[in-house]
Amino acid sequence: MKNQYHIEGMTCEGCRSGVENILKSIPEVTSAEVHLERKEATITSKKLLDIEVFEKALPDKYTITEKGNNITDFSESGIEISAGKSELRQLFPLFLIFAYITITSVLLNYNPWSTDDFMLDFMGLFYVVFSFFKILDLKGFPQSFRMYDPLAKVLPVYGWVYPFIEVGLGFMFLMRFNIHIALIVTVFVLGITTIGVTKVLLDKKSIQCACLGTALKLPMTKATFIENAIMLVMAIWMLAKNYS
Repeated sequence: MKNQYHIEGMTCEGCRSGVENILKSIPEVTSAEVHLERKEATITSKKLLDIEVFEKALPDKYTITEKGNNITDFSESGIEISAGKSELRQLFPLFLIFAYITITSVLLNYNPWSTDDFMLDFMGLFYVVFSFFKILDLKGFPQSFRMYDPLAKVLPVYGWVYPFIEVGLGFMFLMRFNIHIALIVTVFVLGITTIGVTKVLLDKKSIQCACLGTALKLPMTKATFIENAIMLVMAIWMLAKNYS
C-alpha cells in the first residue's frame, strides 16, 4: 500500500536522509522516499499503518501528517482488499452511517407510516451527511473523485462543486422543495458516478472511494456500487410513480 505524507522539521539533506532511514527501518514498511523541498514522504507498506506508527518512530522535531489528497494504492501490496474481515473493518464507517440514516428516516415516518416520505427523508439525510464529509476536505476530495467519476475527469470544476450539489439536493428533499427537479438531478449525478464505479470494479482497480470524502479512507468496493444503486432505485421509482 502506497501513501503520501507531509513532514515538517527537515532543514537539510542530512535530515531528509535520517527521516528516510527511520521510515525504512519500520518492519511493515517496504520502501520510503523522502523529498526535502516538497516536505513529502511516499511510503509503501505491507499493510495500512496508522500514522501513530510513524509519529513514534520519528524524533520529536519532526511532524508527520497525512496528505489531504492521499490515495491508498492497495494493488502494489498484493493484498486483496476484499478479503473478509479486512474489508468489513474498512467499510464499517459506511455501514454505520447508512444504519443511522435508515433508523432516523424510519423514526421520522413510522407513525403514521409513509413509504414516500421515508425515501425522501432517507435521500435528504444521505446527501446532507455525505456532503459533510466531502466538505471537510474540499482540496482533497476533487482529486479523489475524478479518479472514477467520468464527468469530474473531463470537467475538474465539477469535483469542486459536487459537495455543494449534494447539500442543495439534501435540503430540497428534506424541505420537500421542487422534488421532481431533485429526483432528476439525483438520477443524473448518481447515474454518472455509478458508471464510473462500475468501470473501476470491472477493471479490478484498487483506489480510494470518495463517497465519504478523504477524511475516511474507504476502498472502492461493491458496497460503493450498492450505495449508489439504492439512491438511484429510489429516485427512479419515485419519478416513475409521480409520472404514471
